[in-house]
Amino acid sequence: MDRLVLSATLLLLLVEVSTAAYCHGKPEPRTSGNNNPIQQNSPRFVRSVQNGKLYTVGEGDDTIQVVHLWGTPAEMGQAHGQLVKERAQGMMDRMWEYLEKQVTDAINGTLPGFFQQWFLDDVANLGLEVALDMEVLATEKFSGGYFLEEIQGMAAAAGVDYKKVLRIHMIGELTKGSCSMFGAWGKALFPYGTMLPATQLLQLRALDWITDGPLQDFPQITVYHPEGEGNGHAFANVGWSGWIGSITGMSEKQMAISEIGVSYPDDSFGAESRFGVPFTYLLRDILQFDETIDDSINRIANSARTCDLIFGVGDGKLNEFRGVQYSASVANFFDDQNLKPAADWHPLIKDVVYFGMDWLCPGYSEVLAKQLNTLHGNLTAQAAIRAVMPYVQTGSLHIAVYDLTNQLMFVANARGTGESGPDNAYDRPFVRLDMRSLFAEQRPS
Repeated sequence: MDRLVLSATLLLLLVEVSTAAYCHGKPEPRTSGNNNPIQQNSPRFVRSVQNGKLYTVGEGDDTIQVVHLWGTPAEMGQAHGQLVKERAQGMMDRMWEYLEKQVTDAINGTLPGFFQQWFLDDVANLGLEVALDMEVLATEKFSGGYFLEEIQGMAAAAGVDYKKVLRIHMIGELTKGSCSMFGAWGKALFPYGTMLPATQLLQLRALDWITDGPLQDFPQITVYHPEGEGNGHAFANVGWSGWIGSITGMSEKQMAISEIGVSYPDDSFGAESRFGVPFTYLLRDILQFDETIDDSINRIANSARTCDLIFGVGDGKLNEFRGVQYSASVANFFDDQNLKPAADWHPLIKDVVYFGMDWLCPGYSEVLAKQLNTLHGNLTAQAAIRAVMPYVQTGSLHIAVYDLTNQLMFVANARGTGESGPDNAYDRPFVRLDMRSLFAEQRPS
């Protein structure tokens, strides 16, 4: 044990100064968008346990599990594990197998650029389990105890190894992915007259990540109804069975999150760190505890931050959105007037903040800017689904479009194993969810 602690002390160092390389990818030219009808059926009840309910929503191959949880962190974790036991087991076991293979391929040089290099060095020197345990150790004191309580409850009820669940929840800190986002308000939006109030704040979160692994086989929206003083308010996670961190989600306070992994930073990011709160836990804290966008700005600015990322936070009560340049060294907040990076391929757009696939990614950012400019003044959730994500070709694994005014969320997932239709979420049918109704769900009697 002493040697392990010594190794951890020597290896847990500040890492990787940013470089100024650019991503070279760009979307393939397209002449048509996503014209699938949006699925609007109400969720269908499946079963309940003491502190949880299970529903499904969507149709056919685009069905999504909807899990409602009530109580303390431990009680919510237990109900989670009881409701989706087999799915949680399958997701964790297959994700671990996938991670083992990806690490082996990366060390052998056949999968360059997917993992942080310092993590591969740790795996080569110490092994995968020890390397991940070091990451858990590096972030443990910065993580709220309620995460551990919930994971313990879920793992025990689902019959999944607790340490395996903890290790898998570190994956976001260790890998590099590409995603896109925007926040749009004011003159960018279409002031349509329907039975619903006109949308005042529209937000995109497009996740471009692993589509050759197991995640697309276990899509799940987990709706939390915390109880007890200090445990926060209702919110929804868009993720997978057994997953409790947040990368996509919306709260009953009309707050929503977006996130992009940064593989191509510039020097303004400074250094990364392994010592801090895992970003999936920080984003969940925003959903669970923050009442306004100012709360989120203060949380991000004052947190012990880790890796290079871009965040987006929207507040549908104030109709405000901020993009965030996020690293261990900086937390910079952007609106439509001071948006960075400043480049001709990333032009300012009135009442819009946007990022296409990375920090320095001209090919995708140009197309995203073009589509947002083309739709400027006519932008709606439906228009974004039809003519933004499919043209930019962003959101391969999953997508959420948030109408924060009307508390609606539109979700699509990648094609799962054995399913039919297009591979990528941006080309598949979206499911519309009435979040007011989900947050008002009554606990089982």
